[in-house]
Amino acid sequence: MGLSLAHADRRAETAGRVEDCLPRFREVLPEERISTTAAVREHHSRGEGIPDGALPDLVLFPETNDEVAAIARLCNDHLIPVVPFGTGTSLEGHVAAVAGGVCLDLSRMDRVLEVSAEGLDCRVQAGVTRGALNTHLRDTGLHFPIDPGADCSIGGMAATRASGTAAVRYGTMREAVLGLTVVTPDGRCIRTGTRARKSATGYDLVRLFVGSEGTLGIITEVQLRLHGRPAAERSAVCQFPTVADAVAVAVEVLQTGIPIARIELQNEMQIRMAIKYNGLDDLTAAPTLFMDFHGLPDAVAEEIGVVAGICTDHGGGGMRWAESAED
Repeated sequence: MGLSLAHADRRAETAGRVEDCLPRFREVLPEERISTTAAVREHHSRGEGIPDGALPDLVLFPETNDEVAAIARLCNDHLIPVVPFGTGTSLEGHVAAVAGGVCLDLSRMDRVLEVSAEGLDCRVQAGVTRGALNTHLRDTGLHFPIDPGADCSIGGMAATRASGTAAVRYGTMREAVLGLTVVTPDGRCIRTGTRARKSATGYDLVRLFVGSEGTLGIITEVQLRLHGRPAAERSAVCQFPTVADAVAVAVEVLQTGIPIARIELQNEMQIRMAIKYNGLDDLTAAPTLFMDFHGLPDAVAEEIGVVAGICTDHGGGGMRWAESAED
């Protein structure tokens, strides 16, 4: 009870400091980008990973690096906690304002700043979503393949070191981020990393901030590695007698050096739940591998033949393939 009361007292003190600073925040942002309404605060109190959130005392919507830096300096000077917020799709619980304070919603920082088709990279503001980025890249022959399963913001993906089903081929955000623009807690704006594909000089500050979940600084811009859009894409589903058989296939495929784009395992219970929830009547409740192949048409066909043989050797049955986007 003592700890609970102490925590409540600290939140009350923070709320008081936020209220005292409201006139200063209004000097940085126009009134329409400042919100104290309960509905907006509730929306920014949680991601998708926890049922009960913790409300911030104030939600701010900056649009530039300078605005983020000015807000950070104010909060630092007045001991106000700051919680960066992207799209709220995270599962880690780090966007809950457990100590109250200011939530910094970066969704309005949504511009694609640069795209270099020749350099296979781009620079975007933190609020750009992965879906919006790939739409922007559609006519360049490039794509951003990191896919955590939600249309999350690039800044949030960098902050949480997001991965997804394509990590087996394309890696995670750790490999995708070449550089960052970060606002430090005391309001300094720093640049980390370079566009160079290899470097042996200096501290690797990019990897320090990637995965820091907003605790070391506020990511406002991200330099990203891009990939060529594959000429052919094929998907496959194969079911196995045991989980051990499915795992053996995954291990052998990777040991063979086949550049498979995705290979995901679901066990019998997961498949049973998927069938029940989505009505997947063409599947049986058995350990299942889902696979994607990207590349040139002839290479993909050859890889499929090799993987089909490996699956057969380990008791895989009923392998089904899809080539069209609809399938």
